[in-house]
Amino acid sequence: MDLGLKDRVYVVTGATRGLGYASARELTADGAKVVLTGRDAGRAEAAAKALGPNAVGVAADNSDPGAASRLVAAAREHFGRLDGILISVGGPAPGSAADNTDEQWTAAFDSVFLGAVRLARAAAAELSEGGVIGFVLSGSVHEPIPGLTISNGLRPGLAGFAKSLSVELGPRGIRVVGLLPARIDTDRVRELDALSGDAELARARNEAGIPLRRYGTPEEFGRSAAFLLSPAASYLTGLMLPVDGGSRHGF
Repeated sequence: MDLGLKDRVYVVTGATRGLGYASARELTADGAKVVLTGRDAGRAEAAAKALGPNAVGVAADNSDPGAASRLVAAAREHFGRLDGILISVGGPAPGSAADNTDEQWTAAFDSVFLGAVRLARAAAAELSEGGVIGFVLSGSVHEPIPGLTISNGLRPGLAGFAKSLSVELGPRGIRVVGLLPARIDTDRVRELDALSGDAELARARNEAGIPLRRYGTPEEFGRSAAFLLSPAASYLTGLMLPVDGGSRHGF
């Protein structure tokens, strides 16, 4: 199936590793051009180099108020246009409602929530008909995850913003979508499993609750993201797609 990605241009944030990198890799593999970001310039450049000539690495922190305009400008400078953005950011600090500090909440709000809002607004101002804005969120949009109180508080609100944005931008032919990963085999998920004190046991218990009985791979997530961002998904907007092996049992 031709996704229609050839020569389309995307910004992918938080893409030096994990889900962001997997998404950038699948986009470029299908012919797209990508501006990928990370907070460390060296890692961003190395990740782009690994993807080949259709990728450029730019140092950017989602919480930086100036990052959004710089990334839109980078897409224009390097590739002459912008067709979409995938807003991904590392997960906020784990912890319970009693343990998480004001500082942790503030830092997470700036990067996970407000930073994503700024990036989406900047992209919306640049995109034309056929453009797309994607958010990497979490299964916590639908059901709280034990030990991730900050994520449980912020991700559902960002999903609500994305849904509102899809209604506002729909008349312009711009789509807004979200992806809700659950147990994808990334460094972040392995770190969360290790917090239990027995990472192997935690993984086994988690896999037992997944209908497919395994963690997803970053490549599987990346392919889902590439499809949703592509012209092949041109009539899909406002949706939150679980990429979770069937973990969410509700409709």
